[in-house]
Amino acid sequence: MKELLTIAIDGPAGAGKSTIAKRLAKEYEIVYVDTGAMYRSVALYMLEHQIDLDKEKAVVDALNHVDIRIVYKDEVQHIYLNEEDVTQKIRQQSVGEGASKVSAYLPVRKKMVMMQQEMAKKTSMVMDGRDIGTHVLTDAKVKIFLSADVMIRAKRRYNELLEKGESADLNAIAEEISERDYRDMNRDHAPLVQAKDAQLLDTSNMSIDDVVCAIKKIIEMR
Repeated sequence: MKELLTIAIDGPAGAGKSTIAKRLAKEYEIVYVDTGAMYRSVALYMLEHQIDLDKEKAVVDALNHVDIRIVYKDEVQHIYLNEEDVTQKIRQQSVGEGASKVSAYLPVRKKMVMMQQEMAKKTSMVMDGRDIGTHVLTDAKVKIFLSADVMIRAKRRYNELLEKGESADLNAIAEEISERDYRDMNRDHAPLVQAKDAQLLDTSNMSIDDVVCAIKKIIEMR
């Protein structure tokens, strides 16, 4: 039986995790699992059902009504929330902010982690998030921690929004990213931190091709 290749990519918002993970998945012909999309789906459910994201008990009580599936169509990942394709919906900025809140609740993380670990037992994959190498896939063959300057990460998000035709405030985005960083790094359970056996890559002055090339060299050495 062919040995499974598991790649864990962690890092703060805007560091390029998803973009890099997708490229690696395509080049190695393995599955890409966007864990952030799973938390965003939970947040979307809560927002659409007017559940206060700051009230842990209310969020946890509603969790039993959340069913998430990842389906691949034409090599593109689609996220289904209770049988509705929410791939585009979950990319709203308010949903991203909500995801950071619900992901701090232990019962939410336990449910998502259980789903992610089950996926990893069955197929080679690259998974990105904030606690993949330290908590979800602790035995991953390759662990990468991506980082970048806050303003550079904010500028990337700012450009994404402009390209979609949406209005954006660079300073507001930078402030929101900084707040998310603080929440993610200071939450009680599985905070954002570089795994001891993860390779750090600062993408501030690196192109996507540069980062992919660097990670491929790491994979080949492992």
